[in-house]
Amino acid sequence: MPSLNDILAVILGGGRGARLYPLTQMRSKPAVPIAGKYRLIDIPISNCINSEIYKIAILTQFNSVSLHRHITRTYNFDAFHSGWVQIWAAEQTIESADWYQGTADAVRKQTLEIMSSGAKNVLILAGDHLYRMNYKAMAEYHWANNADITVAVQPVMTEEASRFGILKRESEGRISSFVEKPKDPEVQKKYVSRDDPKRPFLGSMGIY
Repeated sequence: MPSLNDILAVILGGGRGARLYPLTQMRSKPAVPIAGKYRLIDIPISNCINSEIYKIAILTQFNSVSLHRHITRTYNFDAFHSGWVQIWAAEQTIESADWYQGTADAVRKQTLEIMSSGAKNVLILAGDHLYRMNYKAMAEYHWANNADITVAVQPVMTEEASRFGILKRESEGRISSFVEKPKDPEVQKKYVSRDDPKRPFLGSMGIY
């Protein structure tokens, strides 16, 4: 079975964070303080470290100075540790003069860095979500099922389905279809994946 040392965690630094304004007036969303001295970005980084995933790249772009400062001051592994936390900032290059055009584009534009890291598996995470998760269990499930891509999901109520990417899964867990934030009730009916009438849908957590 592959090793956790072969995993690179790529954490998306977030966009403008307009819904959290004025907290995001001078900082990116992952840099918003929480519980005193912590920042939102500390949640996925802590999950990684507690899951024994020690190679972590953070993709940043918007209002990122305070986020960069926090990362460089907080996460410094010693010389005897092979892990690292790096900031991969958006940049203009000969090939592309555009900034990140979305989450998927951010990962795509860092393909060379990802490949250069030597990682055999890539874990994609959001930098502004609050949750606790053992990524080790997800990785082991991914390897055991010989999957190309594994998506973390959570049960979703009908009234919240329009806020999530909703997927339909087959009995063995394979994803058969996916729809982004469905508002039409007739479309929603096609994506019922659970017997629970209160939470009949499976919503993507943005963890891949």
